[in-house]
Amino acid sequence: MKTHSRYRQSISLLIAVFLCGFPLSFQSKAHALSIEDEWKMGQAFFLQVSNQYKLVADPFAVKYINDLGHYLLAPLETRPFPFQFYIIEDNTLNAFAGPGGHIFFYAGLIEAMDQVDELAAVMCHEIGHIAARHLSKRIDQSKSIGIGTMAGILAGVLIGGPLAAALITGAMAAGMQAQSHFSREDERQADQLSYKYIVPSTFDSKAMIGALNKIQRGNWLGTGKTPAYLLTHPTGPERMSNLESLSSDALQLDLTREALYFRALYPAFQTIVMAISKEPKDAEKQFLKTLLNDPEAWLPQLGMGIVLMRESKYPEAISALKKARQKQPEFPPILRTLGEAYLMDGQQKKAARVLKTALELNHGDKAALFLMGTLYEEQGKTQKALRIFKKLSYLKPVRNNVYYHLGVCYGREKQLALAHYNFGIYFKHSGRFQKAMFHFRKAKKLASGNTALEEKIRKETEGVEEMKDQT
Repeated sequence: MKTHSRYRQSISLLIAVFLCGFPLSFQSKAHALSIEDEWKMGQAFFLQVSNQYKLVADPFAVKYINDLGHYLLAPLETRPFPFQFYIIEDNTLNAFAGPGGHIFFYAGLIEAMDQVDELAAVMCHEIGHIAARHLSKRIDQSKSIGIGTMAGILAGVLIGGPLAAALITGAMAAGMQAQSHFSREDERQADQLSYKYIVPSTFDSKAMIGALNKIQRGNWLGTGKTPAYLLTHPTGPERMSNLESLSSDALQLDLTREALYFRALYPAFQTIVMAISKEPKDAEKQFLKTLLNDPEAWLPQLGMGIVLMRESKYPEAISALKKARQKQPEFPPILRTLGEAYLMDGQQKKAARVLKTALELNHGDKAALFLMGTLYEEQGKTQKALRIFKKLSYLKPVRNNVYYHLGVCYGREKQLALAHYNFGIYFKHSGRFQKAMFHFRKAKKLASGNTALEEKIRKETEGVEEMKDQT
């Protein structure tokens, strides 16, 4: 506890230094970083975050948050980076925009937002920071500090928590000076941009006020402390007044088809994120309370199924998921989770039937395909599994575990160059660069004479040594 307190004091001190605007060695350029450098930093930043925190991997949740984000991006005339949106499995009330178009939302924030309009408003604000390249203006581009180290301090300050102090202290000791928090002018501009982006989406343009009111209450988690979100996005009467002024004359447009879609699926999205991220006992208690009030509700049954899967209580999970399926027989997350539950419970025939149903409804359901490939792999049907995982490797974005299973299947088929090549990609994307280089070197040695594969290996190894040294 004393150690954590010391970490918090260190972080608070550094944040105060950043916010006081101590002199930084900025050049008189519009942006401190080039787009290319910020993109590279974004890749390193993402690795820092994904190595420290667990990201929600559920395909429905990932697709929903990214589809929503890209829907809100429509008004942007220029996009400096390919935007990507993530959910951190943590109940903190927080969200932040990192360098290079990476935007992160904590599960706690998603649970706190009563409607998708509020989440969309926060998302638009974060998009505004990236579109205006505010973060790049706050970074002193020091030639003596590597991009990976710079990404480390940003991850430390933006994320906060006990792990932040080590990242920040190490970077500061190396002579790094950075101002990662946004000025009041930046916040004002991001609010203006968020209004510009949310109006054409047809979501409620006043939703940011409701979102900030919830965030301001802060102690809804029972911590009694100001949430980290407020440290990077301060609220106050002036800001709330500005937001009210921006939205006061807005006409509420009829909802687009896309907006209706996001509103309709938001309760399922919230349920799935909560089931994955909350402490199992807390989530179970909440779902049981909902079922007590509405025994016919199917969403809490889905939530219960996911929670019970986390606890490896597969028969109980199957029972809850079957009840959910009775109400929603064609909802993909139910079918996929039920198929996985049967698979984990050793009921391979039932797993195959449910997954085939999911694939009949959608031949391109990547999550169902992945589970089917895993099923074939367990059954020793390596060629069938290999066909599925090869197909998945062409469907972007690719789930990293696909490369691992490709490595296993190619190994079983005695295609060792391809096995090592795919293991190399898997470890590279996992941020384990030494293991990645081991497999790439093996693949290169075994691929002698296969010029196409040798070229693929060369491209995959570009920059890996540099990333290994900097992270």
